[in-house]
Amino acid sequence: MLLLDGGAARLRPIRPDDAEPLVEFYSRVSPESKYLRFFAPYPSLSQREVRRFTNVDHRDRVAFVVTIGPAMIAVGRYDRVADDDAEVAFLVEDAHQGRGAAQLLLEHLAQAGRETGVSRFVAEVLPDNIRMIQTFRDAGYQVASGIEEGVLRLEFPIRATDTAVGVMRSREHRAEARSMERFFVAHGVAIIGASRRQDTIGATLVRNLVLGGYSGRVYAVNPAADAVAGMPAYTSVQEIPDTVDLAIVAVPAEAVQDVVLDCAAKGVHGLIVISSGFAETGEEGRKRQRRLVGLSRSYGLRLVGPNCLGVINTAADISLNASLSPVLPPRGRVGFFCQSGALGVAILETVVRRGLGISTFVSAGNRADVSGNDLLQYWEEDDATEVVLLYLESIGNPRKFSRIARRVGRVKPVVAVKSGRTTQGVPVGHSVRATVAPQAAVDAMFRQAGVVQVDTLDEMFDVAQLLAHQPLPLGPRVAVVGNSDALGLLAADAASASGLVIEKSVALGHEASAEDFEQALDDAIDSPSVDAVVAVFIPPLNTTGEQVANVLAAVGEQSEKPIVSTFLGAEGVPELLRVPDLAGSAGRGSVPSYPAPESAVRALARVVAYSQWVNRPQGAVTVLDGVDASAARSLVSRLLAGSSQECDLGDADLRALLGAYGIELAPLARITSLDEAITAAESFGWDVVLKATGTHLRQRPDLAHVWRNIDHAADMTAAWNNLNRLIDEPERADFVVQPMARPGIPVTIGGMEDALFGPIVSFGMAGTPTELLGDVSYRIPPLTDSDAEDLVRDVRAAPLFFGYRGSEAVDVAAVERLIRRVAQLKDDLPQVQAVELGLVLAGADGAKVLRASARVAPTKDTRRDLFARRLTGPAGTGDSVGGWRHG
Repeated sequence: MLLLDGGAARLRPIRPDDAEPLVEFYSRVSPESKYLRFFAPYPSLSQREVRRFTNVDHRDRVAFVVTIGPAMIAVGRYDRVADDDAEVAFLVEDAHQGRGAAQLLLEHLAQAGRETGVSRFVAEVLPDNIRMIQTFRDAGYQVASGIEEGVLRLEFPIRATDTAVGVMRSREHRAEARSMERFFVAHGVAIIGASRRQDTIGATLVRNLVLGGYSGRVYAVNPAADAVAGMPAYTSVQEIPDTVDLAIVAVPAEAVQDVVLDCAAKGVHGLIVISSGFAETGEEGRKRQRRLVGLSRSYGLRLVGPNCLGVINTAADISLNASLSPVLPPRGRVGFFCQSGALGVAILETVVRRGLGISTFVSAGNRADVSGNDLLQYWEEDDATEVVLLYLESIGNPRKFSRIARRVGRVKPVVAVKSGRTTQGVPVGHSVRATVAPQAAVDAMFRQAGVVQVDTLDEMFDVAQLLAHQPLPLGPRVAVVGNSDALGLLAADAASASGLVIEKSVALGHEASAEDFEQALDDAIDSPSVDAVVAVFIPPLNTTGEQVANVLAAVGEQSEKPIVSTFLGAEGVPELLRVPDLAGSAGRGSVPSYPAPESAVRALARVVAYSQWVNRPQGAVTVLDGVDASAARSLVSRLLAGSSQECDLGDADLRALLGAYGIELAPLARITSLDEAITAAESFGWDVVLKATGTHLRQRPDLAHVWRNIDHAADMTAAWNNLNRLIDEPERADFVVQPMARPGIPVTIGGMEDALFGPIVSFGMAGTPTELLGDVSYRIPPLTDSDAEDLVRDVRAAPLFFGYRGSEAVDVAAVERLIRRVAQLKDDLPQVQAVELGLVLAGADGAKVLRASARVAPTKDTRRDLFARRLTGPAGTGDSVGGWRHG
């Protein structure tokens, strides 16, 4: 886990063999802290007390310890005092107070309590123990208090309320952002493996740091040398006389663990492991990588890498090039995270060529510890970063990524290239849970989070140039201004194909001067019906591209609407048209220039979509009436009791599960004979349907397996005989009788549990055509009301719900309510592997669920955003380092 200052630590259950570490920990605690804990002078613990404190049953008596390296720095526990109540207490070593250890212990104790049936914590605290009182009050729980005989008694329910979860995630954000800040603002850097040989990695790292103008101190560590690059060489990091914040490691993989211990003893905050020979080499390398990250975290260090390019911060007062890149990009507004070390140098060279400018850059390599989620947390608060770029080969925790990216995207655009789209992107060196989520669900997660997803690196830079230097468009209406009819038509066609609206097209003619361009641009920008301008230019004989480029730069600097441009055949025109500021770098208002109008328009369309997302209401996760989640959990627990196999729910259990979430399943009767069919129809009052619901029949496009409007015995006899004659293997037909439903459009709403993504909700038209065309939309719970609206409107068949060609519009709100109920069910119950409302008739008067199914299975908790913070395992596996979890 991460402490508030960004340092890592380990939280685990206490063990009987913790007796000696507990005594040593207690000896370092001040007399004042001991007094506040035990309400009396308490200089030492007796053997009996040590035995009692270290032996717990993990149900009625639960205790966790926080360690850094082998040293225990905090302990927290609860003891059940009633069926639902437990008394909670903490003790934190004085040197580590204020780092948030007690807050983390409270989160994990509360989670353990909820899992074992505790609903309320009580705590007795001396009124002078202000820090502990504040820990309880700041946790987001409703704390009641009273004083008796000089002792303050606090009581609070430990239900995971929105407030408590919000407090936890706010702390998570601060801790992860702070842990990244330690890399970027390091004032002392040690290079372990620094070498005198110019062709080595160690020499390259020293050279890049020094020649890059790093403002801090650089220390070379090489036990075989007296000096490196004119600097004294130290035999170990501990030998360095000054503070070392950051260590860059370039030694053989087998020696890296010793370096970790050396750095931990020195008090280093972060490691950048350039060394290869880890997970990218196979199973033995993966084991070595797991040991590396576990060791680093247990001693309080965060880790970038291994097998990475490094870290760059272009801030003038830092100028940190802690990487293998010979290129230090210019200062800019863009933060860049790249998983691929191999692509890192090429990416930085492209950044320089395009004049884009970088604030900070991280190449994470195998991504054993630090991930894109950590960087998003940092960039959200970084004033120097206005645009975030992500090159992702895999996403270790998509659910957390979606949550953070959605929040960051409201204030700063996030642009991502997701490679490995056909394989879900599990590259060499990464161990990621298998996923069965369709690619459409992955894409939907990006859209739901407001991430601008692009297909190539070139397109990423196209979009980034526009976002970094131009204002956001307020809408999709575009004016095309140019001196070539052909080029203008290409731009207009590309705009229409991208979903933009051509509001105005100005053809100036081939003899147009720079002044003509300026007037036309001003007119277009001033038009209230125009949201953005596309300028296209081919140089004629009497006007140079440079003159028009200067006009565009001047107009773009003053415009409140975005401008993109294309110059074909014009020599000497840069990719970013700008009026230089005093530093000579691209300022806000610089106009991006693209090699083709299609590129310019495509980038503009991406930015328009982002602008529409960021400016629309966020929506809210509404409280649904008629939901009894505890009853649903009890039902699922009963079904899975003593079983290790998945099972399909029978009709009664299915009806109970759906009913717990306010979903009413239409009545039906399963029948095996004509007599049973007649009896069932009579019980429903006739006007029924007879249908075969076997899996091999239920999606027949000709609907020959359904017989409607049966109102008497003769009709039922004819229906039964015809269906049995028509259907092969009628014994597998699984016949049912149901009352006829009102007419409506058949839709399907589904939910599934994915090992990587967690819960996924889907929506589409019911039937074979939808399956063949793939016209299904997806979202990841929890869903806001806006998410539910988007889910319905994302399918291509959506016009059918809104009165297409004179048909009656359906009650879309009722469909959206059903979607939100299924989403909450899946969000609450990971054991429900799949739930499907396979046939919902959506009509003008509501939505009727005619067919449903569900499957449950024992499952590990694949949800990585629990109600207690923890760092996931190497490369986003989600495993806790040390191999324990609550329960």
